[in-house]
Amino acid sequence: MPQLAEKIPPSVAGAVLRAVFALPGPVRRLIAGRPVVRDGQRLALDAQLLLLMTRLEGASLTGATVPEARQGLARGQQYINRLPERPVRTRDLTAADRIPARLYEPKGLAEGSPLLVFFHGGGWVIGDIDTHDSVCRYLAVNAEVRVLSVDYRLAPEHRFPAAADDALAAYAWAVRNAAALGASPEAVAVGGDSAGGNLAAVVGAFADRRPDFALLFYPATDMSVRRRSRELFADGFYLTDADMVWFSDHYCPDVERRTDPKASPLLADDLSGFPATYLVTAGFDPLRDEGEAFGARLREAGVPVAVRRQEDLIHGFANMWGLGGRFQEALAEAAGALRTGLLWPAAARPRANGPAPAGTGPSGP
Repeated sequence: MPQLAEKIPPSVAGAVLRAVFALPGPVRRLIAGRPVVRDGQRLALDAQLLLLMTRLEGASLTGATVPEARQGLARGQQYINRLPERPVRTRDLTAADRIPARLYEPKGLAEGSPLLVFFHGGGWVIGDIDTHDSVCRYLAVNAEVRVLSVDYRLAPEHRFPAAADDALAAYAWAVRNAAALGASPEAVAVGGDSAGGNLAAVVGAFADRRPDFALLFYPATDMSVRRRSRELFADGFYLTDADMVWFSDHYCPDVERRTDPKASPLLADDLSGFPATYLVTAGFDPLRDEGEAFGARLREAGVPVAVRRQEDLIHGFANMWGLGGRFQEALAEAAGALRTGLLWPAAARPRANGPAPAGTGPSGP
């Protein structure tokens, strides 16, 4: 089946997928089968249908080799890519002298807008600016912000802490150059999904000039512990437990280093300087519990945080917004949270601008 799927142009496969999603609800339910209920949650029909189509194609996040996994994600994303109705101008540039990045500017957006520095997901191993192009366009248009998407170095060619170092360097560069990018230096947010959410959390915890807001989609926050959601949703819901092991082994093969807070920001000693945050998890996601544990840590530290569980969705739902339905609804909610969070007057936003606290975890920053 995967070999056959590779012979079908992505535009054709995407058209078939959209046609299935456009069918009436009762017909889609017949195709998807009986509702899936686990841990007191009912999987959204949209998610169940997409998982079925993915299984029929034989697709998976991780492949026999790293290049195959990267190609697979890129191809799969082409099936569901969709552009917002409002045009978005893009410009490729270099951040911090060496890190590729892309700036997104919605048509008609005034100078001095807020800026979102975004880190793509993909387990620190796969994914790039192009696989997350559609998400960045959506956030730019619907949150009324400029978005700087960062193409940080990937493992296994560049293992931990390369991605974290790039995230911190690119963010610092964005703050220094915000005005030149057409944005306000007083309204710079950080965000990302999955592994990108991990990097955004690292920036929120350790940047010298903390972000003004954090937007975290189902972030990976603790590589050192297996939580209950990893057992509940180990297989069959897009991201699998085996995928997580594969990603972790490529990114940080030294198990002892996984307790470093730059790998596992949940383990940072002090999160009191973290910016106000919207953190969203998916109910059917192995990463669910560690994301929500990070939200609890932020709350305990006095950080204004909204932790939202989209209990009927799966990991990666932000990238699936092009299919509409529940995927788009969830991303629209997050875009609204980002826009609202950055509308606060700068003087009223909680932010620690000094150096990161010392002693930030078992093995230091």
